Amino acid sequence: MSKSREVKRRIRSVENTRQITRTMEMVATSKLKKATDRVNAARPYNQALKEIVYSLYDPGLAERFPLLRAVESPERAAVLLLTANRGLAGAFNVNLIRKAREKVAELRGGGVETEIHVVGKKGIGFFRYLGEELSLARIDISDSPSPAEAQSLVAPLRDRFARGELDAVYLVASEFRSALSTPPTIRQLLPIEPKEGGVDPENFILKPSGDEILKRLLPLYLRNAVYRGLVENTAAEHSARRAAMKNATDNAGDMLEGLRRSFNRARQAQITQEIAEIVGGAAAFE
Repeated sequence: MSKSREVKRRIRSVENTRQITRTMEMVATSKLKKATDRVNAARPYNQALKEIVYSLYDPGLAERFPLLRAVESPERAAVLLLTANRGLAGAFNVNLIRKAREKVAELRGGGVETEIHVVGKKGIGFFRYLGEELSLARIDISDSPSPAEAQSLVAPLRDRFARGELDAVYLVASEFRSALSTPPTIRQLLPIEPKEGGVDPENFILKPSGDEILKRLLPLYLRNAVYRGLVENTAAEHSARRAAMKNATDNAGDMLEGLRRSFNRARQAQITQEIAEIVGGAAAFE
């Protein structure tokens, strides 16, 4: 009898857990839809900025624009890592932290003095556990990142790079390719190194001049790169949490099936024993 009661308590506990995980899965699904919309809205603007900057880029511009300044042997660099404030998202935070540690180890292994800037409780807690001194630790970035929040993250790094206090800045965040593919990636924010491609400036009448356009667009391009990283990272977090909660819900269902079978066997054994006792008692009176 005690075994049946114990199994019944476990069934109720697993059912409550499954209800919680199913609810969290539904919430993550709803948030993922909104986050995906923000990602899709940010990409065309990012692509347009990239094409304009690429089309106006020339290696000689580095002398006039500090954000294009490249150093052959960098001595100081910063790594900006984006993580989540919450867990229950599978390996999402672990993969991002691992990617950041690899980049930091690579830079420091090459003799580059490297600062670590972290957004999100999970990343902050991990690096503080290791005893790392963080140059930035922020947990106030919302689930709906704004360009203003991106600006607040990148502006200090941009200004320090322009003054020559940093030689390179890297962003570690998830790339949202689809709900099933969100790999952690490393993007070089500074110096800005446009690749070949983009639009042909000869097809445009530039007013103001190309230099003036670049002067205004480079900070905007940089801010948008961080903003895109924020929105894609948020979408990847919700995607990972949805998958983790779905797996937890499915596992709880499998566990319930096993527990119910155990309960039925225990109950059947109890009934069989009671019948045997009744039959035995009746036989004793004969």
